[in-house]
Amino acid sequence: MTDCVFCKIINGEIPSYTVYEDDVVKAFLDISQGTPGHTLVVPKKHVKDIFAYDDELAAAVFSRLPKIARAIKASNPNIVGMNILNNNGEVAYQSVFHSHIHLIPRYSTKDSFSINFTDNSAQYDEAKYKAVQKSIIDQLEQD
Repeated sequence: MTDCVFCKIINGEIPSYTVYEDDVVKAFLDISQGTPGHTLVVPKKHVKDIFAYDDELAAAVFSRLPKIARAIKASNPNIVGMNILNNNGEVAYQSVFHSHIHLIPRYSTKDSFSINFTDNSAQYDEAKYKAVQKSIIDQLEQD
């Protein structure tokens, strides 16, 4: 894809701080550095988001995450955890429409990154949970 910033990074048209590369993925420092060591793992094949992966690409890309995550953690003794995020679609905060996985090292509860989940369980009863469950299972059975 000619106008994709990640494709340009993969092709060497834009410089990056690459930490890992093989025939399937390129991993490089996120320019924002949400925390020190914030890394993006990007499939070399242009796919817009998780919904565009086939099983083979998913297995290949996601199987590389533990190795890269362990290397990031080992690179700094102050890293005590890591968020692994994949945003899909603008509403989910995807800003570059070439699939990418964020590996965000965590140093403490006071570092500059946070995620907040809202507890909506009070709005659900057994019937609502089962309706959502059935809808997902029905789709999986069609696949």
